[in-house]
Amino acid sequence: MADGGAPGVVIVGAGPVGTLLAAELARSGVTVELLEQRSAAGAGSRAIGLHAPTLAALEAGGATERLLAGAVLVRRGEARSDGRLLGTVRFDRLDTRHPYVATLPQAATEAALAAGAPEPVRDTKVVAVRPEERAVVVRSESTEHRAPTVVVAAGVSARDLVFRPGALRRTPYPDRYLMTDAAVPPRDDAETAVVHLSPAGVLESFPLPGGHRRFVAWDAGGDDAPDARRERLRAALSERGEAVAAAAVDAATAFSVRRVLAPAMRRGRLFVIGDTAHEISPIGGQGLNLGLLDAATLAPLLAQWIRSGSAPEADLARWERDRLRSARIAGRMAAVNMRLGRPVPPRAHGAITRSLGTVLTATGTLIPRAYAMGFDAAAR
Repeated sequence: MADGGAPGVVIVGAGPVGTLLAAELARSGVTVELLEQRSAAGAGSRAIGLHAPTLAALEAGGATERLLAGAVLVRRGEARSDGRLLGTVRFDRLDTRHPYVATLPQAATEAALAAGAPEPVRDTKVVAVRPEERAVVVRSESTEHRAPTVVVAAGVSARDLVFRPGALRRTPYPDRYLMTDAAVPPRDDAETAVVHLSPAGVLESFPLPGGHRRFVAWDAGGDDAPDARRERLRAALSERGEAVAAAAVDAATAFSVRRVLAPAMRRGRLFVIGDTAHEISPIGGQGLNLGLLDAATLAPLLAQWIRSGSAPEADLARWERDRLRSARIAGRMAAVNMRLGRPVPPRAHGAITRSLGTVLTATGTLIPRAYAMGFDAAAR
């Protein structure tokens, strides 16, 4: 058992996943050292939606209450095309304690998760992680850290600390997207998520607190200058059903996507979670939730290990199997979402939208359950 301030667990990465794990371990009485390369928390916002299994998993530590205090609760989503309603996704009909998607900026999510977590040791660039028989050594540019257990949760950039370069299969996708958060005029569907399907590609529109919305549009590419990106996104909103909101767009970021799924998440005393272990498209909002569920379900097992001095091997093996399976499911869901959102000829678009309307009507709660990560192992 760790005492005298010596860390029982060292966590590499103080993003939302690493921060949650640190807070959960600290709540269980485990001494944690949290290492972070960045000198300050990031101001950007990529992930905005928290799904029902994640909210349920965070209840015990109080994070759910803090998150919901500032979130928009999205109870329904709509698929539209050419101004027509194709179908509705009803999260409020799910048999769960949280029948909605909670949306809020990533910075607000990180602040809610950080309550009770130790302050990260910033400006610490980890350059090597070396498992030993009874400990794991983490070497930074200036010092070494040693702990009985180490968890790497530092995103895609930390993958080479754990896996051999080129050892993981990477599946790049041709898709590219433009994204912005914009303050929009009042609207009747202010708390509804909307997916606009168009022959030119998808436009996703999600509510955020304070009268803002997140817009993500499929992009054919072109000039990557900030003004050019902004104008392409404005044009996409105007063409795909959000003409009123187009004028509110004052900036746009661009991103592409790929899929990387690690074959393992544990090697003895060393663990990898979140984007370090599995990178999937953010379309559909699966990635952050997947990582948070990695952390929430690992924390009690690590706490048990540190307190007792004996690894709960059967439970850790089950945790790894469940998380790998959940990552595969989330990756497939993200791939389906991307396929539905790609440009198609007008005739094919008509067939797709007719089929989608039929599917949404016929499948009841199946699609909202799948979208809201109801098939994740943590949702059992």
